[in-house]
Amino acid sequence: MSETEKQVDGFRFMPPSLGAWIGKDIPDQPYSGAIPWTALKKPLKETTFTLVTTAGISMKSDPPFDLQREKREPAWGDPSFRKIPRTATESDIEISHLHINTDYIKEDINVMLPLARFVEFEKEGIIGRLAPTCYSFYGFQMDATALLSESAPQMADLMRQEDVEAVLLTPA
Repeated sequence: MSETEKQVDGFRFMPPSLGAWIGKDIPDQPYSGAIPWTALKKPLKETTFTLVTTAGISMKSDPPFDLQREKREPAWGDPSFRKIPRTATESDIEISHLHINTDYIKEDINVMLPLARFVEFEKEGIIGRLAPTCYSFYGFQMDATALLSESAPQMADLMRQEDVEAVLLTPA
């Protein structure tokens, strides 16, 4: 690595035992394949966005993510998702996540789900619009089969119904 290159240490704040457990599944060699990319078909100021986070945010009126099962089965993560209205605020939400500090999100939802910022972008004409619905799922997925085969297609269908053209993902 040259002096100008920077390396991100994704394990820096993780307990060593957890880092070792997760690290065993990370390949030694960097990914060398093609990265899938789809260019926007129109300018940002005409594009409909939605937001998706892995922070385990749910509306107080919805069931929280299943942390009790994960406590019994540490390699399991709730593969379901929750719909978050674009009008949601800190007083409307719960956060259920065993692997992140949720205090900051409880103080300001925009830390993980920048709803207010995207509404501002819409009003300023930077984006076309923020869709009525945004989404959250639980980002700890050691086996993502159910997430990829059930939850993700359901989310995608809902996004199509709201004419979503671009997604901003905020990983927790």
